[in-house]
Amino acid sequence: MKKIAKFHKVSYEQFLEGWKDTFPETTEEKVKEIYEQIRLPKRATAGSAGYDFFSPVDFTVAPGQGIKIPTGIRVEMEPEWVLKCYPRSGLGFKYRLQLNNTVGIIDSDYFYSDNEGHIFAKLTNDSREDKTLELKAGEGFMQGIFVEYGITVDDDATAIRNGGFGSTT
Repeated sequence: MKKIAKFHKVSYEQFLEGWKDTFPETTEEKVKEIYEQIRLPKRATAGSAGYDFFSPVDFTVAPGQGIKIPTGIRVEMEPEWVLKCYPRSGLGFKYRLQLNNTVGIIDSDYFYSDNEGHIFAKLTNDSREDKTLELKAGEGFMQGIFVEYGITVDDDATAIRNGGFGSTT
């Protein structure tokens, strides 16, 4: 097994900015408490491919509703690797929980962006069975899998990333 990456927390300042953008009513004292409780992603077993991302707070998502979660996590990885993020399998099966961009792609150079490579997850409960998702703080909601990738022989990309969604085109 290749060891190619390391998870980190973003700085408190970056987390505060992302959290207040999503949940502006939260007090700074509460944001600090949430930040201190952030758990780095982990695999559940030696045979697990996915690293579980844990919910920073309790949340409820009704059928047809969504939520944007600032995870407080960033990942440093070797070039030529990508972190692909998916909902946890059981949540997808039970609630049709989906990432709004279907698969989150975290490129290796995202770590160096102005936002410190802060990973956000935007989820939708697409349940057609009227099931409300209730997740407790510390429970896994998303999993990330590291994948090696290649490029074409005539690739000439030289641009440097500085941002998240839409920053490369």
